[in-house]
Amino acid sequence: MTDVDFNMMPVNEARRRVWHARRDKAQDIVVTHDLKLSVHVSMEALEADWRMLENSSATSLHQGFDWCKAWAATHDNQVLLVRGSIDQRTVFILPLELVRGRFFRTARFLGSPHSNMNTGIFAADFDPIACKKLAATLIADLSAKLSRVADIVTLEKMPFDWRGIRHPLASLPAVRNQNSSFQLPLLDSFEATLAQINAKRRRKKFRVSEKRLEALGGYEHIVATTDEERRQLLDLFFEQKAVRFKALGLPNVFQDSETQAFFHALAALGPGHGGEPLQLNAIRLKGEHEGRVIAIAGLSRKGDHVICQFGSIDEEIAADSSPGELLFYLMIQKLNADGVKLFDFGIGDQAYKRSWCTMETIQRDIVLPLTLRGRLAAGTHHAVVRAKAAIKKNKRAYAFLQRLRQQRQAPGMQPSTESDGE
Repeated sequence: MTDVDFNMMPVNEARRRVWHARRDKAQDIVVTHDLKLSVHVSMEALEADWRMLENSSATSLHQGFDWCKAWAATHDNQVLLVRGSIDQRTVFILPLELVRGRFFRTARFLGSPHSNMNTGIFAADFDPIACKKLAATLIADLSAKLSRVADIVTLEKMPFDWRGIRHPLASLPAVRNQNSSFQLPLLDSFEATLAQINAKRRRKKFRVSEKRLEALGGYEHIVATTDEERRQLLDLFFEQKAVRFKALGLPNVFQDSETQAFFHALAALGPGHGGEPLQLNAIRLKGEHEGRVIAIAGLSRKGDHVICQFGSIDEEIAADSSPGELLFYLMIQKLNADGVKLFDFGIGDQAYKRSWCTMETIQRDIVLPLTLRGRLAAGTHHAVVRAKAAIKKNKRAYAFLQRLRQQRQAPGMQPSTESDGE
């Protein structure tokens, strides 16, 4: 599409909002400021403010500068960065991209198809008392500034309550996403962590897995440390996952070249800025099958929060040893010792996640129509989300739907009810 210079867009008449300062002992101090919104297409122009704001523990790693930069560099969508400022100070950034569909033009979070949780980027001291005013201003200004290029803004997979903080946009109309995300708090010791989820049973499964792998010659838990190791493990993950999706009769969400290039770009970054965009872990066999990798997981870390982005197993060798479960056990044990406080299994309701997790985080979708066409798109979005949620609650209906998808994509294969986070 033709690049548009959003930086020079005129700002609508400044709207007044209330910014409540911290309470003092005598009275509430109320200060009035101008909140101004501008839309930018250059990530570099906002990088300094972006990196400063993203340090907050309330900000999803999926809105981090490096994550968004890798996505933008591997996808041919127009970047739309919504900046909110007060007295020249950046107080929030919504990193969006423009996606053109058959009927609608959608502005969504950068990388949303492969994000597990989105928050936008807000200053840590952004006052939640004033958020209703922010919400009204945001709707009006986004409509004025983006309606020429987009029909709808979708802010998907947003937790309104995250790590004890209420989201600044929680007052906006929203629909519950069909999927929740699942987390395991990591406590002072690995023993204490396991005690939350039946430690005796967990250790027994671990010993069974080890015994079965020892019969094959043993194994090792590896973490890729070089560019070549990361590249090889990531390519092998794509191969293993393609086999898995085919067997389940599910569409392969990792098959397109842009998505694979994105994850390779993340992996190449390595650790830095207080975290690591993508760390590749694996179980590698010794003995008779020396060098064979039977389980892979990709982790992203920001501060004390780790998200499992994906995982795969070798379907041909040692599947009865539950290599995926073994890898989770080893990763969580290591991360617990490294000071991580929250291990996130990501979005999607699956039995293995519930077996590990004590927390379920509800996520919501904010949908803001900008045009008449966008109102139709918003209605469609809400209807689809609610239909998916209803189907997933009905196990018989969901199993039937999965069988239909299987028959359409891979005739003759056995039906499965695994969701793979859809």
